[in-house]
Amino acid sequence: MTLALAYWCVLFAALLPYLWVYIAKASGQRYNNRDPRGWQARQDNPRSIRANAAQLNAFEAFAPFAAGVVMAQLTGVAHAQIAALALVFVIARVLHGLLYLADKHTLRSLVWLVGYVCAIALLAMAALKAAAIAPI
Repeated sequence: MTLALAYWCVLFAALLPYLWVYIAKASGQRYNNRDPRGWQARQDNPRSIRANAAQLNAFEAFAPFAAGVVMAQLTGVAHAQIAALALVFVIARVLHGLLYLADKHTLRSLVWLVGYVCAIALLAMAALKAAAIAPI
């Protein structure tokens, strides 16, 4: 696996929240762009509510993941390790959103944990590699 795969995963993860927001808007009452947050707050369609929650969670998960990929690459973590963790992260995030839509909360939480562990592993490997290069 190459570093390019990890970078494609970062791009995909950056775009993924917009899939969930599209589903939220398509599932609710007729969308009103004049007040998008107020519109979402008034929704009572469970699919729209869950898709919006998936969108928010995807945005929250993106920053540590993207930082982990960049930090791992900058510190010299093996490209195959970075790519593998990035790919598992993206798969977990897609499954997380699908499980959110399906209202499978226990599986959703387990899949969330998989993605979280991938992001933390990238950050930790970068920190360990940096400490080995230039100890504190």
